Amino acid sequence: MKILILLALALVCLLPLMVSAQDGAAPSDVAAPSDVAAPPADAEVTDSGLASKVLEKGTGTVHPDSWDSVTVHYTGWTTDGKMFDSSVSRGQPATFPLNRVIPGWTEGVQLMVVGEKRRFWIPEALAYAGRQGAPQGMLVFDVELVEIKESPDPPATPADVAAPPKDAEVTDSGLASKVLTAGTGTAHPDSWDEVTVHYTGWTTDGKMFDSSVTRGKPATFPLNRVIPGWTEGVQLMVVGEKRRFWIPEALAYAGRQGAPQGMLVFDVELTEIKDQVEPPKAPSDVAAPPEDAETTASGLASKVLEPGTGTVHPTATNRVTVHYTGWTTDGKMFDSSVTRGQPATFALNQVIPGWTEGVQLMVTGEKRRFWIPEAIAYKGQQGAPQGMLVFDVELLEIQ
Repeated sequence: MKILILLALALVCLLPLMVSAQDGAAPSDVAAPSDVAAPPADAEVTDSGLASKVLEKGTGTVHPDSWDSVTVHYTGWTTDGKMFDSSVSRGQPATFPLNRVIPGWTEGVQLMVVGEKRRFWIPEALAYAGRQGAPQGMLVFDVELVEIKESPDPPATPADVAAPPKDAEVTDSGLASKVLTAGTGTAHPDSWDEVTVHYTGWTTDGKMFDSSVTRGKPATFPLNRVIPGWTEGVQLMVVGEKRRFWIPEALAYAGRQGAPQGMLVFDVELTEIKDQVEPPKAPSDVAAPPEDAETTASGLASKVLEPGTGTVHPTATNRVTVHYTGWTTDGKMFDSSVTRGQPATFALNQVIPGWTEGVQLMVTGEKRRFWIPEAIAYKGQQGAPQGMLVFDVELLEIQ
C-alpha cells in the first residue's frame, strides 16, 4: 500500500470504517458462495435491510454490544463473486471495536454469539456508501465470531446533545463549548503541540460513534492533525479540564464520505500536553512560485534555499530521510516533521508524485522549497490537503 507522506488526516482517532487487508498481504481467493449474488428466501432481514443466514451455530450465549471489541475471521465478496478481502486466507483473525467499522458489521455482529458463523448480505448504504477506493454495491461477508472482549459501558448521551445550550461559549468560527469540570493546569496547548485526551463523540441524534473511554485507553495526537474544531477547541483547555464541544459540520468532517455527518458533539478531558517545537513560519511566497523558481515539464516549481554538500541525486527507488514542513497556499501548515523533532524516512516511489520527482533534484544537505500542483499532489483525494501545496524539504540522507 502506498504511503501518503505528510497526509494530515482530519480525523479524531481515525475511524477505520473499512475492514481491509493488512499492508503487504496478498490474500489468496476463497471460493464465493453459491448465493453470493443476492440473499436467499430464508435469510433473516432486519429493518435496516441487512440480510443474514446462520451457517454454523455458536457455542456462546452472549451477544456483543456495539462498543465491545471483537475478534473475527471473515471473507468478503462483491455480488459478482470477486473476493476483496479475507482474514482466512491470511491466517490471521481481525480484532476491532465494533462501533468503528461499516454499519452493516456493527449491526450484524451484534446478532452473533462466540463460535457462530454467519453470512451477511450488506446493502451499499450499510457498507461503504459509494466511498472512493472501497468495494462498491452490496457486499457479502462470511463471518466467524471468535471472541468478545467486553468494554466499559460508554458514557451516557448528554441531555443537550441536539444543540448547544444558551450558556455555551461560542467562538467566531461557530465552535460552541461548555466547561464540565475545571482543570488543574494553567497552560493552554498550542496548535502544534501533542496532547493526550479521553473523549466520546456523538451525532446530534445521540448516537455515539467513537469513544476512547470504552476502549480504556486515551488518545494522543498532534493538535494540528485533527479536525479543525478539535484544533481550535482543545487550545481553549488546560490539563485536567473536561469540556463539551458542539462542532459545526464545517469544522468537523465537512461532509466527508464515510465520516460522521453534520454537527458533532464531543466530551473531552485533557490529560496531558506535550510541548512541541514551534513550526516554521509560512513562507512569504507561499501563495505562488516566484519568477526565479525552476519549473519542470510536469509543472513542479522549486527553489534552492540552501545548497547541499552531497554530489549524488537519489533515484525513484531509493529510500531517503528528510525534514519537511507543508503548507497550503493560504499559509496554513498541515504537517511538519520539524515540530515532531523526528525526520521522515520513506521509499521515494511511495509518496505523492511531486515528491518523487522533486526530491530527485536534490543532493544531501540541500534545502529546497517546492510548489506542487494538485495534479501531482493529492489530486483532490478526500481527506487530504487540497490544491497546490508548498513544502520546504531538507534532504538528510540517501539510503
